[in-house]
Amino acid sequence: MKKKAALQFAVLCGVPFVMVLGNSMLIPVFPQMKQAMSLSQFQVGLIVTFFSIPAGLLIPLAGFLSDRFGRKVIMVPALMVYGVGGLICGFAALTLRKPYYLLLFGRAVQGAGAGGTYQLAMALTGDTFQSSERTKALGLLEAANGLGKVLSPILGSLIALLSWYAPFFAYGLLAFPIALGVWFLVPENRKKLSQDSLTEYWTKLKGVFKEQAVHLAACYLVGMVALFLLFGVLSYVSDVLESTYRIFGLTKGFVLAVPVFSMALTSYLSGLYLSNKQSLWKPIIVAAMFGAAVSLALLPLFAKLVPYMTVLFFLGISIGIVLPPINSLITGATSADRRGIITCLYGTVRFFGVAIGPPTFGLAIELGRWAMFLGCAGLAAITALTALFAITPPTASEYTAE
Repeated sequence: MKKKAALQFAVLCGVPFVMVLGNSMLIPVFPQMKQAMSLSQFQVGLIVTFFSIPAGLLIPLAGFLSDRFGRKVIMVPALMVYGVGGLICGFAALTLRKPYYLLLFGRAVQGAGAGGTYQLAMALTGDTFQSSERTKALGLLEAANGLGKVLSPILGSLIALLSWYAPFFAYGLLAFPIALGVWFLVPENRKKLSQDSLTEYWTKLKGVFKEQAVHLAACYLVGMVALFLLFGVLSYVSDVLESTYRIFGLTKGFVLAVPVFSMALTSYLSGLYLSNKQSLWKPIIVAAMFGAAVSLALLPLFAKLVPYMTVLFFLGISIGIVLPPINSLITGATSADRRGIITCLYGTVRFFGVAIGPPTFGLAIELGRWAMFLGCAGLAAITALTALFAITPPTASEYTAE
């Protein structure tokens, strides 16, 4: 990759980096929020849900508009709205005695801005790179997303030393310069945009789903379940580290970063290794989801911190392996003029997985640790079987035909 192109792609990688902070940076601060606003574990989980549901609902619209008008013209204003939503949350907490409901509103605004940004970065990458280079580039994007997940608990814990609401102000400080960088530095080939009427567009889109409905649905399911498990487990572990292991502050941020680090590193390596090995994508996805099932089933066996975090480290590896090939299967499923909506629908189900993870784990813990983790292991195993029978990866000639 040439120096100029590397700079442009680095700016583009800033989009998934800042987007993942939207939820991950707050997870280590949940106990402080819970205490400061007198909330239940379920109410704290809603802080993630109110961000993720608007994001998920608006992602398909962002994808459609990007196919018609361009990726950047949608992505850049969305990044600005994302930053503004964070500032609403921060000022609500700073100025109000009971900020919870206005904070939820700010999170919804922030989520509306988040809708489609990472997926449009994926689509723009898919437009720019072809064949094996696309999988490598998408692996780097997923690694940037993972790096954000690694640093976010550390950043969240560090910034929260100022105040529990200080992380909300960080969103604006990060989102605004990245938006400007995307607008001024990242090129876009507008010749590939859809020129069809709305009727023609939806007719062709229905054709894509008619041909690949089962395959795309299976890919979407894998992505959603992977993110559901990751964020559900992280929200649970955030509370356990304080209540059971008496680990607080920055130390807690580093401990939470362990499974996320393994996920980010594995995503990067998976993207590099699998870039031109289409025949391995399906067996790798199936094996990794079974690996996640085994890790989750083992978690209740351990009470000491080191073996407990070791199992979470391997859970992160399993999820990290899955994401790059799933991303490639989805971005390569259609031509550039339909890629925005296909990838954004994928983003919708990913955000829904993130949205329901923390509150679901908050409710499921009432059933006990064994029931919660064995239920999640069963879900991962069912997802692996679905991938085994429903995913149909392309041949090398089909993938490079575009």
